[in-house]
Amino acid sequence: MTLTKDLQAVSRELTKLVKQTEKLAAELGKAERPKAKSVKKTAKAKIVTKKATVKAAKNALKVPAKKKAVQITATDQVLNIINRSKIGVDTAALMKKTGFNQKKVRNILQRTYKQGKIKRVEKGIYVGVK
Repeated sequence: MTLTKDLQAVSRELTKLVKQTEKLAAELGKAERPKAKSVKKTAKAKIVTKKATVKAAKNALKVPAKKKAVQITATDQVLNIINRSKIGVDTAALMKKTGFNQKKVRNILQRTYKQGKIKRVEKGIYVGVK
């Protein structure tokens, strides 16, 4: 229901703007006494002015889009936990803190190790690279 009401309100505003534009164009036409050759140009100018006014009204009524929240990736979550730890973290602790399954944690650890973002201190213990 609100969408139809909003559209009706937009329609009313647009018709008001068109009427105002026509009045302005009529006043402008009275002020300038165009020659016979420039009558076509004036008519075209009126049409262009109406279109520009309608476009401006539509653009003014647009609601800006909401920004999407930035979501942290699973890899970033694991890296944050590892980097905060001073003595290192094992897979069991990562699984407990993140809620990820063992396969996902091991895949993330393997990938980040290959990228050089973490290193192994002992077997199964990982720390961040500084």
